[in-house]
Amino acid sequence: MCATIIPEKHMHYPVLLNEIVSIISPQYGGTFIDCTFGQGGYSSKILGYSNTKVIALDRDKDTLKESLYLKKNFENRFIYKNLKFSQLNNLKLKNENIKAVIFDLGYSFTQIKDKKKRLSFDAKGELNMKMGLNDFSASDVINRLDEKELEKIFKFFGEEKESKKIASRIVRERKKKPINTENLVKIIKTTKKIKNNKIHSATKIFQALRIFVNKEITELIYGLINATKVLKEDGIIIVVSFHSIEDKIVKYFFKSLSEEKSVSRYMPKTDSKKNLLTIIEKKPILPSQKEIKKNPPSRSAKLRYAIKKHNFYDFETDILEKFKYLIDIENYSKKL
Repeated sequence: MCATIIPEKHMHYPVLLNEIVSIISPQYGGTFIDCTFGQGGYSSKILGYSNTKVIALDRDKDTLKESLYLKKNFENRFIYKNLKFSQLNNLKLKNENIKAVIFDLGYSFTQIKDKKKRLSFDAKGELNMKMGLNDFSASDVINRLDEKELEKIFKFFGEEKESKKIASRIVRERKKKPINTENLVKIIKTTKKIKNNKIHSATKIFQALRIFVNKEITELIYGLINATKVLKEDGIIIVVSFHSIEDKIVKYFFKSLSEEKSVSRYMPKTDSKKNLLTIIEKKPILPSQKEIKKNPPSRSAKLRYAIKKHNFYDFETDILEKFKYLIDIENYSKKL
């Protein structure tokens, strides 16, 4: 995952903001759910239009401070919840006409450099990587899971080609002493034979650990399912992703529900072959060169969106079966 702000200036730049505003049309009013509030970039922009309301979610309790400013200035139009977006269906939305649900799956620079979260390979001390509302840390993963489990986490969540060798070395080294951030970076550097000058040697392993610790696969899948449920007809789901695993899940979910095989449980049989979602843009929307120059980390961003075609709540989807192999790996966490 990538940050959404420029490291050099520590300024916040919500990725693809203009494109999102163009898609959701807040100038016409409505209620919007910002599933990844962060530093409030999307929420602030939407609230700048009259007759809008924002319900903002974030699992990171440190984002509460940013939310207080918006609550003060838009008291009757802004609600903040310290909640995982996979649980957005637990919100009381009966009287809300949700116009759009927005997901930005990246980490901010502030989060990446947070000395307590220790998400980066530049951090010092005990491994952590908890974004909030977690049950275990990266230290638990590295020091307690077995070699085969670590290998699969690194291979499938980090797409690390040398996952087997790295996992084996970790298991050997942790017998001597518990592995912390600096130890892990050293193990990776000295184990890897394939060198890539474009990225740090520990990048993929740390990506894999962040995904695993924060259960980002099931979070995203249930976030997509529940966003689809709470939207009304013509409501929009927008997802900005930053790596291929996320994009693969989003692309499959949208495509599968925009084809004739998707069926709402409560749709009359005569209408059962109607598509549940509409995809306007077949290919992802990418940041402009101007945005990338202003905010280099945005270069990895891909925006996909879909429109809900009918009013329904429950529906059938095979996304859990499609990505069962990743969910099974996430379930190694039950041992921790």
